[in-house]
Amino acid sequence: MDMLWQPSKERIQGTHWHQFNIYAQKLGLIPEGQSLHAWSTQNRASFWSALIKYLEIPWESSRLLPESEHDTLPGARWGTGITFNFARFMVQHEGDALVSLDETGHRCALTFSQLRDHVHDLRTWMQSKGITAGDRVGAVLPNGHHAVIALLATASLGAVFSSCSPDFGTQGLIDRLGQIEPKLLISCAHYRYAGKDFDIREKIVQVQKAIPSIEYLLESSPSPDFWTNPDVRAGSQFLDLQDWPEFPFDHPLCILYSSGTTGVPKCIIHSCGGTYLQHMKELALHTDVHAGDRIAYYTTCGWMMWNWLVSALGLGATIVLYDGSPFAPETRLWDLVDSEQLTHLGTSAKYLAHAEKIGLVPAHTHQLQSLRAVLSTGSPLAHGSFDYVYQQIKNDLCLSSISGGTDIISCFALGQPAAPVYRGALQTLGLGMDVVILDEQGQELPTGAKGELCCRQSFPSMPLGFWNDPDGQRYHAAYFSRFPGIWAHGDFAEKTAEGGLIIYGRSDAVLNPGGVRIGTAEIYRQVERLAEIVEALAIGQKVDDDERIVLFVRLADGILLDDALKKKICLAIREGTTPRHVPAVIAQVEDLPRTRSGKIAELAVRQVVHGEPVKNTEALANPESLRFFQHRPELHLP
Repeated sequence: MDMLWQPSKERIQGTHWHQFNIYAQKLGLIPEGQSLHAWSTQNRASFWSALIKYLEIPWESSRLLPESEHDTLPGARWGTGITFNFARFMVQHEGDALVSLDETGHRCALTFSQLRDHVHDLRTWMQSKGITAGDRVGAVLPNGHHAVIALLATASLGAVFSSCSPDFGTQGLIDRLGQIEPKLLISCAHYRYAGKDFDIREKIVQVQKAIPSIEYLLESSPSPDFWTNPDVRAGSQFLDLQDWPEFPFDHPLCILYSSGTTGVPKCIIHSCGGTYLQHMKELALHTDVHAGDRIAYYTTCGWMMWNWLVSALGLGATIVLYDGSPFAPETRLWDLVDSEQLTHLGTSAKYLAHAEKIGLVPAHTHQLQSLRAVLSTGSPLAHGSFDYVYQQIKNDLCLSSISGGTDIISCFALGQPAAPVYRGALQTLGLGMDVVILDEQGQELPTGAKGELCCRQSFPSMPLGFWNDPDGQRYHAAYFSRFPGIWAHGDFAEKTAEGGLIIYGRSDAVLNPGGVRIGTAEIYRQVERLAEIVEALAIGQKVDDDERIVLFVRLADGILLDDALKKKICLAIREGTTPRHVPAVIAQVEDLPRTRSGKIAELAVRQVVHGEPVKNTEALANPESLRFFQHRPELHLP
């Protein structure tokens, strides 16, 4: 594989990864010649014990791992006997805590001291309304300081937080929040995106009417008072953080939702301890976040990357929250890098691909001196996007393509700041994550072979389960029914010789012409390099007992799909992959359906093409786009 970047010796020595490695070696824990990842999975007790000591987490290491007889998938229980308060661990530092900005230029900055005060004010008001441990608190808020304060106030009481982006439709909010029956709903009145203001007050009224459990509604305010209810600001004498109650390691922290494209979204319950420990490992070792660093991730409050970003507070870093379009103006994210002196910027593969298409060259227009790392997730990062980052953004940074998901509120594969970056690959497997690639019979595949991304051992951020799934049947069916006792994540992937991972797309969207499994990302990687193509979507269309590949393309303005362009597309795919990857049908569409986190909804298109109902269009950001795939003459079978 082509190496695109390698850190200097001085840079390596300053990373948490290197320092932790030295720390573990001095303790005599890592056998000579063994990689850090191999040691972390083969000697889990030693690894996790060394990690919490290195990060100075005040837990008793002997209580961390599940007891051996109970360390089974899916029933493992981590941290038995450990208690702590998640919110306290987030706000106990000093210095700058967060900055939030929006499209209008409004900026709010809070120190950790100020953040503690605001969290205390809200938690005091919540207590006065009878919010206690185990109650659910729903939030419909933009990515800003209100959402962070709401999460931490909720967690400080042991209540369970669940947030949705305000751009969800009424039914989408009801489908999610209605299942968990929140006692309190915290909402904004309006939000702004791409220069347009959206008033959601009537939507919130409808949600409140539809969910009888909601006893209280609290509205955020852009004023310095933060909340429209003056009682929140009344406050009371601030108690010492140590007086905040402690809760078990596996106490619920938050509920996240699956995309919901195949039915009503699943409500995934994540624990305080598992979330905290996994995030500290990933942010410190894999992302190299230090106290005082400034990290932003372009996300909404409905995506797990928001929770991941907030956890950077636990390392004493400053989180920078931006709400609005990343292209308002076009250079918005790179403006933030310079104005806020970001050390880490997270975004999506789709953003980077679009930035390249519209000709953004931050290397020429911005300083970017503070920037050490760019992170990308949401979908596989194309080879061309790797090149774009190093050629047109900055040639000395760690480009970390990361992958995991809402299911585990963390990652199976992600960055390694002390190692090279190779084109097209995620740098390393997550420490402590026993990731394997299995064939369809459940046998482990060698390096370089494509198969199912799985995990053979329990890990701290495994979900506690699904809400309203008392016997665990739906939870078991989602991850453990395919290979008993093994977490099957649903990604089609392969391990690389360099110790990293390549992901080819979702397993349920894998193409299978002539019995050969093809990941959709293999095709997108070739096609989306072409200047004429903005983005593409591939499905398998049933043909008798086989299937054929159908490729839908959204083209640049003024471009039409003619025979010459079709030949160009087929040639690019054939030369970059194999003849089996070449689509039987290529069709032009005006838009492609995507989830609200920006992922292309391949399954929804496949259902439309086969005349099947799309079970939950509320999960799509642009459900109207599905009409472009109906009754297409190109898809008629002979």
